[in-house]
Amino acid sequence: MSPLLQNVTALVALASCLLLALGLALAIDWRWGEPRAAWHPVVAMGRYLEACGRIVSSLPPAPAFVSGALAWWLGVVVVGALAGGLQVLALAQLGRLVAAPSPHTVLAALLVLLLMGWVLKTLLSWRMLHDEAGAVEAALRQSLAAGRERLSWLVSRNTALLSESEVRESAIESLAENLNDSVVAPIFWFVLFGLPGAAIYRFANTADAMWGYRGTHRGQHWEWAGKWAARADDVLSWLPARLTAGLLAGVARGLPPAALRWEAAKTPSPNSGWPMAAMALALGVSLRKPGIYTLNAAGRPPLPEDTALAQRYASKTVFALVLSAKTAIFLIAIGLGWGLTP
Repeated sequence: MSPLLQNVTALVALASCLLLALGLALAIDWRWGEPRAAWHPVVAMGRYLEACGRIVSSLPPAPAFVSGALAWWLGVVVVGALAGGLQVLALAQLGRLVAAPSPHTVLAALLVLLLMGWVLKTLLSWRMLHDEAGAVEAALRQSLAAGRERLSWLVSRNTALLSESEVRESAIESLAENLNDSVVAPIFWFVLFGLPGAAIYRFANTADAMWGYRGTHRGQHWEWAGKWAARADDVLSWLPARLTAGLLAGVARGLPPAALRWEAAKTPSPNSGWPMAAMALALGVSLRKPGIYTLNAAGRPPLPEDTALAQRYASKTVFALVLSAKTAIFLIAIGLGWGLTP
């Protein structure tokens, strides 16, 4: 086989591997949801970050910053290497299957692809995100206290004094923000860099969630210890957050770009405001975090049916994302193959 044909075959195998893994991941997610904590790679990431966090948050500013950055990089290297190793193994098995088809090579390739799809599933979470937004609304129908309690599973803010409207707003905000963090961004980085890209993003996002606080949080000092993690997540989420807003605008049949930019800029985060602002404008509602921001202030308070509509918009966004991701993987493979052609 000529070197050119070998390279083209490798690209076809890589594209096939990524497409199959993505399809398997989404199917596993929707059918079975989240695996047990004992088998969840993101839980393992969290345990590592928790152990390191107890040390780095106790240090003076300069050592805390350096130690936090080093611990972050160590986690990235380990996570990326493990994910990369699995992807290489999957490609190798596909290569063996193409070179020598047999029941043994078919079974080996299927098992490795299933494992890759399962790992990718653990790096994204769509079903749980969708269901939890509905669970808050269902709890609100029982009582305000039940709604507050269910919301506390999703957000870090104090829910004890929130009104019914504020509970619903928080649930919709969480759905929109995590649509980026838990679905769009992992798939975005998966399309560009395969399983290592999705794994590194999920580690960075988890590190930001656990370390990315200003000042003191739960008795630990994160102003410097978590600064690298927070900035890294800002960088890695920058494009996906805007892509999420663009997809939401598309499924809502268009949103005013100027209004979207204006509303997105109201949040302290450079990224989370984009999907939340897009959702607020798409629904025609106001979403608030008291004392911090009000998105689409001219909008009305959200009603029970707005939660269901937000779920539908999010579902359509995921569908559009998957179509776009598969098309992008296919086009990237064609482009690379074209570039190899003399």
